[in-house]
Amino acid sequence: MSKLLRNILVMLLLLTVITGVLYPLAVTGVAQLLFPKQANGSLVEKDGKAVGSSLIGQSFTEPKYFWGRPSATTPMANNGASSTPSNTGPTNPALVDAVKQRIDALHTADPGNTAPVPVDLVTASGSGLDPEITPAAAQYQVARVARVRGLKEADVQKLVTEATAGRQLGVLGEPRVNVLQINLALDALQKR
Repeated sequence: MSKLLRNILVMLLLLTVITGVLYPLAVTGVAQLLFPKQANGSLVEKDGKAVGSSLIGQSFTEPKYFWGRPSATTPMANNGASSTPSNTGPTNPALVDAVKQRIDALHTADPGNTAPVPVDLVTASGSGLDPEITPAAAQYQVARVARVRGLKEADVQKLVTEATAGRQLGVLGEPRVNVLQINLALDALQKR
């Protein structure tokens, strides 16, 4: 019995060292060597200071900025520690009410905009942390952002065009605009 117990403890210790220490260190080392930006959170810096991640949506509510997808995370918007969908379906009155409130907020921020509101501006993504919007959602906001900032619509439209990323490998996903990066580009444009 004592030999069996000793063998069990030796295997437990050996597997703990392999799977709990050596493997994580090896994976972390390879990630840091081959993909350092991604391994460290894909942080976006401004003036040498991290202002967010290109992988996690930021909450922008001022009319001078492009707004991202609403977040289903609570208690605060775009809380990376609680990535979760809202679990409300299309027939749920709570979702219908939330969408109506979001549409009203968009109309309040830009009362002259009569275009149909793109769905990604009023519904949360599956993770609740989506950092990107569709080009249509960015286009919907161009006039408001230009007007509030005192910029020409053509200049803001040019930023949207430049910030639009295409499909990965030409076929995967949809074209998209990273909200944090376009808002940082807007701030830089206005400083010039």
